[in-house]
Amino acid sequence: MPMSHSTNPWQVRAEKIMYENPWIRIREFDVIHPSGRPGIYGTVHFKNKAIGIIALDENNLIHLVGQFRFPLDQYSWEIPEGGGPHGEDPLDAAKRELREETGLIARYWTPLLRMHLSNSVSDEEAIIFLATGLSQERAEPEDTELLAHLKLSIEEAYQWVVTGKITDAIAVAGILALKVLVLENKINLHPISLT
Repeated sequence: MPMSHSTNPWQVRAEKIMYENPWIRIREFDVIHPSGRPGIYGTVHFKNKAIGIIALDENNLIHLVGQFRFPLDQYSWEIPEGGGPHGEDPLDAAKRELREETGLIARYWTPLLRMHLSNSVSDEEAIIFLATGLSQERAEPEDTELLAHLKLSIEEAYQWVVTGKITDAIAVAGILALKVLVLENKINLHPISLT
């Protein structure tokens, strides 16, 4: 018999914290699976929301940042992104991250997407904004960031996504969302505005 979409079929018998640092908490749960069998489940709790920004300038160029990503052991081209504490307004976090990573200040902000990045093991939520009306100031990256800055057209960024040059999930989702807005004529470029 089908269950209600709001009914949780998992039963938690016990839980313990396996590891914790200022950014994540890893827990292991002793559970009863939806099938009725006992088992374990591990989750990663993120202490910040993931924030991404599609910064689109007056020439309809997307600003990207490049950096070496420690977990992947490889270089990654991405949209400006970072973390926003759960109690902070995501827009405030987006403004801060854009300024820190690129030195850009945006006059106009439009929410593009909300998404969960890996919902089988983590609760990490991402929020992506479109930032326009850009002006340039000095970047102030964090000590852990050695960033390169690059501008691509929407089509070039889209091609980098489909050919695998951009693999970061937040960047992929944001660039694809912008491409769809352009294809569906929901964004009017020159000047930039959302309909």
